[in-house]
Amino acid sequence: MKHLQRERPGYTYFAGAPLLIAHRGGAKLAPENTMEAFRSAVETWKADILETDARLTQDGRVVLIHDAATDRTCDRSGEINQMKWAEIKDLDAGYHFRDLRNQNSFRGQGVRIPLMEEALETFPNMRINVEAKCPKVAEPLVEIIRRQNAEDRVLLAAKIESDRKKIGSYSGPLGASRRDIAYFWAARHARLLPYFRPTFDALQVPEVWNGIRVVTPDFVKEAHRLNIPVHVWVVDREEDIRRLLSWGVDGIQTDRLDILSRVLKVVVNNRFSHAT
Repeated sequence: MKHLQRERPGYTYFAGAPLLIAHRGGAKLAPENTMEAFRSAVETWKADILETDARLTQDGRVVLIHDAATDRTCDRSGEINQMKWAEIKDLDAGYHFRDLRNQNSFRGQGVRIPLMEEALETFPNMRINVEAKCPKVAEPLVEIIRRQNAEDRVLLAAKIESDRKKIGSYSGPLGASRRDIAYFWAARHARLLPYFRPTFDALQVPEVWNGIRVVTPDFVKEAHRLNIPVHVWVVDREEDIRRLLSWGVDGIQTDRLDILSRVLKVVVNNRFSHAT
């Protein structure tokens, strides 16, 4: 069956593995999906990739927020798709955040929900992993990415395939949707991977899902045979990080950038010392 396997093109987006991926900017160190979190991830923790989520306002602006409503993170309640940008831009996105000391250290500090174009413009050299969180956001999201000439540095993800409909021929990397992961999983267990033709460029998966182990050393090896990198989310404990890195995963999404950064420094130093 080996003759059925084909080389798949890679993206420079995935270079430098193992990658430090700042989940929502590093959601346990700063208010999630805010410029404060992104800035800390880039400047303090030297993240390789910023991970974030996109939704559409009532008046067609692409904002970076995970939830459909503002209740959990902001000082006022509202549904994003029923609010205009003018109503959203002054919300306190650091209102409910509690730091590692359990303090509301960002409340009243001017933390806001950002626009997608703001993140792209502020961090012109950063790779960004953005998940479309609703069907209507995909098209305007891609338009913004293209206006910024950023397709090569933005991975477009979607948990549900319908959330990224109408994106046309997107030339940047695509993350596997839940459907894509299920197809890969089924092909593995049916021993049909030599026939598998992925339409995505990265497997972004939890280590365990609903009590079922997803990531194993063989899972990683079989993905690599198809030139598919494996990124695991969301991993905050040092022992889990070390285990996954030993299995050869290509990136880890974490809320604890401080822990992952420290572990990766040790890994890189060990590799350098062995190489010399």
